[in-house]
Amino acid sequence: MSGKISSGNEGLDLILAGGFPSRRLYLLEGAPGSGKTTLALQFLREGVKQGEKALYITLSETKEELSAVAASHGWDIGDFDIFEFDSASAVFGDGRDQSILHPWELELGETIRLVQDEVERVKPKRVVFDSLSEMRLLAQDPLRYRRQVLALKQFFSGRDTTVILVDDMTGNDSGRDAHLHSLCHRVITLERLTLDFGAARRRLQVQKLRGVNFTAGYHDFNIRTGGLEIYPRLIAALHHASFSEEVTPSGVLELDNLLGGGPLRGSSTLLTGPAGSGKTTIALQYLFAACERGEPCTVYEFDERIGTLLARAKAFSLDFQRHIESGIVTIEQIDPAEISPGEFAARVRNQVERRGSRMIIIDSLNGYMAAMPQEQQLVLQMHELLSYLNQKGVVTFLINPQNGLVGSMATNLNISYVADAVVLLRFFEAEGRVRKAISVLKNRGGAHEDTIRELRIDRSGIRVGEPLSRFRGVLTGTPEYLGSQEPLMEDRSGGIR
Repeated sequence: MSGKISSGNEGLDLILAGGFPSRRLYLLEGAPGSGKTTLALQFLREGVKQGEKALYITLSETKEELSAVAASHGWDIGDFDIFEFDSASAVFGDGRDQSILHPWELELGETIRLVQDEVERVKPKRVVFDSLSEMRLLAQDPLRYRRQVLALKQFFSGRDTTVILVDDMTGNDSGRDAHLHSLCHRVITLERLTLDFGAARRRLQVQKLRGVNFTAGYHDFNIRTGGLEIYPRLIAALHHASFSEEVTPSGVLELDNLLGGGPLRGSSTLLTGPAGSGKTTIALQYLFAACERGEPCTVYEFDERIGTLLARAKAFSLDFQRHIESGIVTIEQIDPAEISPGEFAARVRNQVERRGSRMIIIDSLNGYMAAMPQEQQLVLQMHELLSYLNQKGVVTFLINPQNGLVGSMATNLNISYVADAVVLLRFFEAEGRVRKAISVLKNRGGAHEDTIRELRIDRSGIRVGEPLSRFRGVLTGTPEYLGSQEPLMEDRSGGIR
């Protein structure tokens, strides 16, 4: 039984449960520009790092093109052998490491023979063959092409060599080659998706793997300086951690009482309501209390500039500057047009697992939704992310703006069933003033108040008033208070508003 060798990419090794089983033939397929050459170079570089001989056989890329790709990542292709079909030198055998032939001047069988001779000469542990589309064109006949691929497989069989065949899927009218898939031990497909707006998205899928477990499904990735940055699909069930299910108070007793003392560790709270109703401020109040307790926290800001967020928080007596300087809280500005859901989940995992973040705020879900065109997939990914955070004992706040300010309001994303607690904020009219109301619709973590209370936010922070028992039309989105003036909160003494 052959052991496993690293692919040279940490994310791919996680997907493959440790790497490639050695001495096998693998297919790396994808359209031009999807990242195949970069991943193939990472595979060979890892071999060189391990002290192994490595060989890049190219029928499509020139040495200069390979060198340009490598240089963009700060690599040197001189670390391994390159066999380039571009000059007749290989026919005459001048003994140089770089051999060149014009493929259109040779029969396919002669091309394969030259490849075999080079392998015999170099005796590599790792081989990349780029690309099968050139072989397909040389063969000009599907049956002959498949026979030659099978001959390649038989040639490498029994040798101490791990081979990656690269296919850019051109010259094949049907797209993926099912027969080619059947010949290879494992098939990895890279895709490049062009969106209507924003950067192109790339994703990877392991199509098959004989006799070895792997993480199925699509995995987002980016091409960065230094290679492919792959984000393995998050599976929450694999990340359970023990933690104490204690409450996390905000420092405002009346606010905590609405949630039975505060959100529990390992729970998610959805703050929903119209713009300007106080959703972000409530989340920041819990964040500030966590920072004061010395708990690492992270805020992902999709909608608002970080400077504006901090200035607004300071106006409500929540000064985060010293906590930012001490590293207790990290605030990340997210551009939804430039990030995939897989990358966002990877960033969250990094904060939780490497930095020990105990509280996460996502502001807002509308911005997160903009990063994902398919709503159903978005809900599933958010469900998995929240499950992961819950199992890690992280307190999560999700801010979900609703459309409109008054009247019947709706949301672009129905995520309420995913959250453990739902806090609803509304504007209401009383005594000729526009006021704010707060109530808790559900709390899986235990008991909660079912009252509707007034919410006031001023320079001294958050206030939550007495229950407002005489409301009409709360759930219609335009609540009206018909009770007495006594429970209503006015300005604080000293004129503070």
